[in-house]
Amino acid sequence: MNQMKMWLIIALLFLIAIVVVQNSEVVDVRFLFWEASLSRVVLLLITLVIGILIGFVGAKLPKKKKERPREI
Repeated sequence: MNQMKMWLIIALLFLIAIVVVQNSEVVDVRFLFWEASLSRVVLLLITLVIGILIGFVGAKLPKKKKERPREI
């Protein structure tokens, strides 16, 4: 099991390295009155983190309970 975990980590790191190499180009980002130039990889990571945070907050919000019709 330990060896399988090691190979999975190596494969994941290899895939991350491929993404980094293929997306190292600098891109311009404009949002409302804000503008920045940054690497596409950094932009992907920022987008990922924002998505994770939105998902986490959405999962923690209280859910409304459905009202069941009353039986007479």
